[in-house]
Amino acid sequence: MNSVFVPDADDVPPEHALFVVDMKDYSKIPEAKMAPARADLDDILSTVFAQCGITDAAPLDSAVKDRGDGAIFVLPARHAARLVDPLLGHLRLALERRERTRLASSPTIRLRASIHVGPLAPPTHRGDAANDACRLVDSDAVRAAMAAAVDHGLYLAAVISDPVFRRTVRAERTKTLTPRHLFQTTARVKGKDGFAETCWLHVPGLVPSVIGSHLGNDPDEAAPIGADGPGTPPGGTGTAVGADEASAPVRQRGKASGKARLIQVGRDYTTGAEQS
Repeated sequence: MNSVFVPDADDVPPEHALFVVDMKDYSKIPEAKMAPARADLDDILSTVFAQCGITDAAPLDSAVKDRGDGAIFVLPARHAARLVDPLLGHLRLALERRERTRLASSPTIRLRASIHVGPLAPPTHRGDAANDACRLVDSDAVRAAMAAAVDHGLYLAAVISDPVFRRTVRAERTKTLTPRHLFQTTARVKGKDGFAETCWLHVPGLVPSVIGSHLGNDPDEAAPIGADGPGTPPGGTGTAVGADEASAPVRQRGKASGKARLIQVGRDYTTGAEQS
Protein backbone atom coordinates (compact mmCIF):
# COMPACT_ATOMS: atom_id res chain seq x y z
CA MET A 1 0.00 0.00 0.00
CA ASN A 2 1.37 3.37 -0.99
CA SER A 3 1.49 6.04 1.66
CA VAL A 4 2.14 9.75 1.46
CA PHE A 5 4.71 11.08 3.89
CA VAL A 6 3.42 14.00 5.92
CA PRO A 7 6.03 15.92 7.94
CA ASP A 8 5.38 15.86 11.65
CA ALA A 9 6.03 18.76 14.00
CA ASP A 10 8.55 16.58 15.83
CA ASP A 11 10.56 15.84 12.69
CA VAL A 12 13.97 17.53 12.43
CA PRO A 13 13.97 19.63 9.23
CA PRO A 14 16.51 18.89 6.49
CA GLU A 15 19.91 20.51 6.86
CA HIS A 16 21.04 23.42 4.72
CA ALA A 17 24.24 25.40 4.41
CA LEU A 18 24.04 29.12 5.14
CA PHE A 19 26.29 31.86 3.80
CA VAL A 20 25.84 35.34 5.25
CA VAL A 21 27.63 38.53 4.20
CA ASP A 22 27.48 41.97 5.75
CA MET A 23 29.09 45.13 4.39
CA LYS A 24 31.23 47.03 6.86
CA ASP A 25 30.15 50.65 7.37
CA TYR A 26 27.32 50.44 4.86
CA SER A 27 25.34 53.02 6.81
CA LYS A 28 28.17 55.52 6.31
CA ILE A 29 27.90 55.35 2.52
CA PRO A 30 26.13 58.39 1.04
CA GLU A 31 22.57 57.45 0.16
CA ALA A 32 23.05 58.10 -3.57
CA LYS A 33 25.88 55.54 -3.65
CA MET A 34 24.23 52.78 -1.61
CA ALA A 35 22.36 51.14 -4.50
CA PRO A 36 25.41 51.04 -6.84
CA ALA A 37 27.54 49.56 -4.06
CA ARG A 38 24.92 46.92 -3.38
CA ALA A 39 24.67 46.14 -7.10
CA ASP A 40 28.44 45.65 -7.20
CA LEU A 41 28.20 43.25 -4.27
CA ASP A 42 25.42 41.28 -5.96
CA ASP A 43 27.55 40.97 -9.12
CA ILE A 44 30.56 39.82 -7.11
CA LEU A 45 28.56 37.18 -5.25
CA SER A 46 26.98 35.88 -8.45
CA THR A 47 30.44 35.56 -9.99
CA VAL A 48 32.05 33.72 -7.09
CA PHE A 49 29.11 31.33 -6.77
CA ALA A 50 29.52 30.46 -10.44
CA GLN A 51 33.28 30.04 -10.02
CA CYS A 52 32.61 27.46 -7.31
CA GLY A 53 30.06 25.51 -9.35
CA ILE A 54 27.13 26.77 -7.29
CA THR A 55 24.63 27.73 -9.95
CA ASP A 56 21.30 29.56 -10.18
CA ALA A 57 21.60 31.75 -7.10
CA ALA A 58 18.12 33.22 -6.85
CA PRO A 59 16.21 35.32 -4.33
CA LEU A 60 13.55 33.59 -2.33
CA ASP A 61 10.20 35.36 -2.27
CA SER A 62 9.82 36.19 1.40
CA ALA A 63 8.28 39.08 3.30
CA VAL A 64 11.41 40.41 4.95
CA LYS A 65 12.95 43.83 5.02
CA ASP A 66 15.85 44.49 2.66
CA ARG A 67 18.18 46.76 4.59
CA GLY A 68 20.79 46.69 1.88
CA ASP A 69 23.93 45.94 3.87
CA GLY A 70 24.17 42.20 3.28
CA ALA A 71 22.51 38.94 2.38
CA ILE A 72 21.73 35.45 3.62
CA PHE A 73 21.92 32.55 1.20
CA VAL A 74 20.46 29.11 1.88
CA LEU A 75 22.06 26.30 -0.10
CA PRO A 76 22.01 22.51 -0.13
CA ALA A 77 24.18 21.24 2.73
CA ARG A 78 26.51 19.50 0.27
CA HIS A 79 27.89 22.93 -0.71
CA ALA A 80 29.32 23.63 2.76
CA ALA A 81 32.92 22.78 1.81
CA ARG A 82 32.75 24.87 -1.38
CA LEU A 83 31.60 27.87 0.65
CA VAL A 84 34.75 27.61 2.76
CA ASP A 85 37.16 26.74 -0.04
CA PRO A 86 37.41 27.89 -2.77
CA LEU A 87 34.64 30.51 -2.34
CA LEU A 88 36.39 32.60 0.32
CA GLY A 89 39.52 32.76 -1.81
CA HIS A 90 37.55 33.79 -4.90
CA LEU A 91 35.65 36.38 -2.88
CA ARG A 92 38.86 37.89 -1.55
CA LEU A 93 40.29 38.27 -5.04
CA ALA A 94 37.03 39.70 -6.42
CA LEU A 95 36.93 42.36 -3.72
CA GLU A 96 40.55 43.25 -4.39
CA ARG A 97 39.91 43.55 -8.15
CA ARG A 98 36.97 45.87 -7.50
CA GLU A 99 39.08 48.01 -5.20
CA ARG A 100 41.80 48.38 -7.84
CA THR A 101 39.36 49.35 -10.58
CA ARG A 102 36.64 51.30 -8.74
CA LEU A 103 36.10 55.00 -9.35
CA ALA A 104 37.43 57.27 -6.66
CA SER A 105 33.86 58.30 -5.91
CA SER A 106 32.74 54.69 -5.33
CA PRO A 107 32.93 53.36 -1.76
CA THR A 108 35.22 50.52 -0.78
CA ILE A 109 33.42 47.24 -0.06
CA ARG A 110 34.64 45.29 2.96
CA LEU A 111 32.76 42.20 4.00
CA ARG A 112 32.23 40.11 7.07
CA ALA A 113 31.01 36.63 6.17
CA SER A 114 29.74 33.64 8.12
CA ILE A 115 29.29 30.02 7.08
CA HIS A 116 27.03 27.71 9.06
CA VAL A 117 24.98 24.56 8.59
CA GLY A 118 21.84 23.36 10.30
CA PRO A 119 18.21 22.31 9.98
CA LEU A 120 15.79 24.76 8.36
CA ALA A 121 12.11 24.13 7.77
CA PRO A 122 10.96 24.74 4.17
CA PRO A 123 9.55 26.68 2.49
CA THR A 124 10.34 29.71 4.66
CA HIS A 125 13.61 28.28 5.99
CA ARG A 126 13.07 29.73 9.42
CA GLY A 127 15.01 28.25 12.29
CA ASP A 128 17.82 28.58 14.80
CA ALA A 129 20.42 27.86 12.13
CA ALA A 130 19.58 31.10 10.32
CA ASN A 131 19.56 33.03 13.59
CA ASP A 132 22.96 31.64 14.55
CA ALA A 133 24.45 32.37 11.12
CA CYS A 134 23.41 36.01 11.53
CA ARG A 135 24.79 36.18 15.06
CA LEU A 136 28.08 34.75 13.86
CA VAL A 137 28.47 37.47 11.22
CA ASP A 138 27.67 40.09 13.86
CA SER A 139 29.90 38.61 16.56
CA ASP A 140 32.75 40.35 18.33
CA ALA A 141 35.10 37.66 17.02
CA VAL A 142 34.60 38.34 13.32
CA ARG A 143 34.55 42.09 13.96
CA ALA A 144 38.01 41.71 15.46
CA ALA A 145 39.04 39.71 12.40
CA MET A 146 37.69 42.53 10.24
CA ALA A 147 39.84 45.00 12.16
CA ALA A 148 42.87 42.81 11.42
CA ALA A 149 41.90 42.74 7.74
CA VAL A 150 41.57 46.53 7.58
CA ASP A 151 44.93 47.02 9.31
CA HIS A 152 46.58 44.92 6.60
CA GLY A 153 44.76 46.35 3.59
CA LEU A 154 42.42 43.39 3.12
CA TYR A 155 38.68 43.34 2.46
CA LEU A 156 37.24 40.07 3.80
CA ALA A 157 36.95 38.47 7.23
CA ALA A 158 35.10 35.18 7.65
CA VAL A 159 33.80 33.18 10.59
CA ILE A 160 33.16 29.47 10.17
CA SER A 161 30.93 27.66 12.65
CA ASP A 162 32.33 24.62 14.42
CA PRO A 163 29.91 22.18 12.71
CA VAL A 164 31.05 23.48 9.30
CA PHE A 165 34.71 23.29 10.35
CA ARG A 166 34.34 19.68 11.47
CA ARG A 167 32.52 18.59 8.31
CA THR A 168 34.74 20.46 5.86
CA VAL A 169 38.22 21.53 7.00
CA ARG A 170 38.83 18.87 9.63
CA ALA A 171 37.31 16.23 7.34
CA GLU A 172 39.80 17.33 4.63
CA ARG A 173 37.10 18.27 2.13
CA THR A 174 38.74 21.63 1.48
CA LYS A 175 41.41 21.88 -1.19
CA THR A 176 43.81 24.44 0.29
CA LEU A 177 42.59 25.41 3.75
CA THR A 178 43.67 23.38 6.78
CA PRO A 179 43.25 23.99 10.53
CA ARG A 180 46.61 25.79 10.42
CA HIS A 181 44.99 28.62 8.43
CA LEU A 182 42.22 29.23 10.98
CA PHE A 183 41.98 30.78 14.44
CA GLN A 184 39.75 29.00 16.93
CA THR A 185 37.83 31.21 19.35
CA THR A 186 34.37 31.83 20.81
CA ALA A 187 31.78 33.97 19.04
CA ARG A 188 29.71 36.25 21.24
CA VAL A 189 27.27 39.04 20.44
CA LYS A 190 26.59 42.01 22.68
CA GLY A 191 23.06 41.85 24.02
CA LYS A 192 22.80 38.10 23.27
CA ASP A 193 24.03 36.67 26.56
CA GLY A 194 22.90 33.15 25.69
CA PHE A 195 25.00 33.02 22.52
CA ALA A 196 28.56 31.72 22.91
CA GLU A 197 29.64 29.38 20.13
CA THR A 198 32.97 27.88 19.16
CA CYS A 199 34.01 29.22 15.78
CA TRP A 200 36.97 29.49 13.42
CA LEU A 201 38.17 32.81 11.98
CA HIS A 202 39.78 33.24 8.58
CA VAL A 203 41.10 36.35 6.89
CA PRO A 204 42.41 35.29 3.48
CA GLY A 205 45.93 36.71 3.38
CA LEU A 206 46.68 36.61 7.14
CA VAL A 207 48.05 33.93 9.43
CA PRO A 208 45.92 33.13 12.50
CA SER A 209 48.34 34.76 14.96
CA VAL A 210 47.74 38.16 13.36
CA ILE A 211 43.99 37.71 13.77
CA GLY A 212 44.46 36.60 17.36
CA SER A 213 46.39 39.74 18.22
CA HIS A 214 43.21 41.75 17.59
CA LEU A 215 41.04 39.69 19.93
CA GLY A 216 42.27 41.21 23.20
CA ASN A 217 43.08 39.33 26.36
CA ASP A 218 39.88 37.38 26.89
CA PRO A 219 40.93 34.22 28.80
CA ASP A 220 38.29 32.24 26.91
CA GLU A 221 39.93 32.97 23.57
CA ALA A 222 41.82 29.99 22.19
CA ALA A 223 45.30 30.16 20.73
CA PRO A 224 45.98 29.54 17.04
CA ILE A 225 46.43 25.91 16.08
CA GLY A 226 50.02 25.30 15.03
CA ALA A 227 52.23 22.33 14.39
CA ASP A 228 53.82 22.70 17.85
CA GLY A 229 50.55 23.00 19.72
CA PRO A 230 48.45 25.89 21.03
CA GLY A 231 50.18 29.22 21.18
CA THR A 232 52.51 28.51 18.28
CA PRO A 233 51.70 30.42 15.09
CA PRO A 234 51.24 28.09 12.12
CA GLY A 235 54.53 27.64 10.34
CA GLY A 236 56.33 29.24 13.29
CA THR A 237 56.00 32.76 11.92
CA GLY A 238 53.78 35.80 12.30
CA THR A 239 53.96 36.92 8.71
CA ALA A 240 51.04 37.20 6.34
CA VAL A 241 50.17 34.27 4.12
CA GLY A 242 50.17 35.10 0.44
CA ALA A 243 47.34 34.48 -2.00
CA ASP A 244 49.18 31.46 -3.35
CA GLU A 245 49.06 29.74 0.05
CA ALA A 246 46.01 30.12 2.27
CA SER A 247 43.42 31.49 -0.07
CA ALA A 248 44.38 30.97 -3.68
CA PRO A 249 41.34 29.80 -5.63
CA VAL A 250 41.58 26.26 -6.95
CA ARG A 251 39.67 24.35 -9.58
CA GLN A 252 37.31 21.77 -8.17
CA ARG A 253 36.51 18.60 -10.04
CA GLY A 254 33.05 18.26 -11.42
CA LYS A 255 30.23 20.74 -11.26
CA ALA A 256 27.78 21.05 -8.42
CA SER A 257 24.15 21.80 -9.01
CA GLY A 258 21.51 23.32 -6.83
CA LYS A 259 20.18 26.70 -5.93
CA ALA A 260 21.52 29.27 -3.55
CA ARG A 261 18.52 31.05 -2.18
CA LEU A 262 18.61 34.57 -0.80
CA ILE A 263 16.25 34.56 2.14
CA GLN A 264 17.10 37.77 3.94
CA VAL A 265 19.16 40.90 3.73
CA GLY A 266 20.48 42.67 6.78
CA ARG A 267 22.15 41.76 10.03
CA ASP A 268 19.46 40.03 12.02
CA TYR A 269 17.20 37.23 10.92
CA THR A 270 13.69 38.61 11.12
CA THR A 271 10.34 37.51 9.80
CA GLY A 272 7.02 39.15 9.21
CA ALA A 273 5.56 41.65 6.84
CA GLU A 274 7.89 43.75 4.72
CA GLN A 275 8.59 47.12 6.24
CA SER A 276 9.18 50.36 4.44
